[in-house]
Order: sequence, then structure tokens, then C-alpha cells
Amino acid sequence: MAGLITKETNRSVSAFIDSIDNQSKRNDSYALLELISSVTGYEPKIWGNEKVPDFLIGFGKYKYKRKSGKEEFEWFNIGFAPRTSKLTVYLTFDINQEEELLQNLGKCKWGKGCLYINKLADVDLNVLKQLVDKSKDSKWH
Repeated sequence: MAGLITKETNRSVSAFIDSIDNQSKRNDSYALLELISSVTGYEPKIWGNEKVPDFLIGFGKYKYKRKSGKEEFEWFNIGFAPRTSKLTVYLTFDINQEEELLQNLGKCKWGKGCLYINKLADVDLNVLKQLVDKSKDSKWH
């Protein structure tokens, strides 16, 4: 099996955010950058692949093995991607187990390890900080 194509890069985080066309999404990205950095203490890095320019910002790094135990990969502890329609926040734990926090988070959708936020004004930033804090040292696998 081929390795992961999404890897840590040396690209500039601020240049990546500055390249976002939508001013509101750009402002939310800088706010999220500050929020995650302050909670985790991790330096933000751009993760992605030059062949498939779909970059995201990751914080922290850990190694995990696939369930087969044959391949080991590096991944970030928490990250986000300023997508065209939503901000996607990647967490490394099953957020469905945090029912109370999710009920108090505000307007957003979620999956097992992702939050899908239209704009940061839609969510309670204190609750988001708690979710980020739970993810900062989590190792999903």
C-alpha cells in the first residue's frame, strides 16, 4: 500500500491564510490559528501535497500504525482546513462522546473526528477551546 500523500510541509502558514479569497474565512482562519495555538502550544504547520493542492494547518505531530501494524505514519494532533463552504476542524478523538459540549457548541455539524463550522461567530469559542484541549494530546490510534 502506498504511504499517505498528506504530509507536513515547509510552506508558510500566513501566506496560505493570506491566499484565501473570502475575507471572512481569512479572518476566521487567523482567529482559529490563534485559538488552537494558545490552547495547544504547538507550532502550526501546513500539511498537504503539492500534486493535490488541498492544504490544511496542523498542530503537533505523532506517529501511528495502521490497523494492519505494517505501516507507520505521522499525523497532526489537531488541525483545520479553511474550505470554500466551511471551516473543517480535525480532532483526534471521537467527539460524539462529548454530547454535552456538542450541545453547547452552537451551530455546526460534526462527524466522528471533525467539526464543520460555517463561521466562528456561529459557535461558542470557549466550548471549542475545550474540544481542542481534549484533542491536543490524544492519539486516535
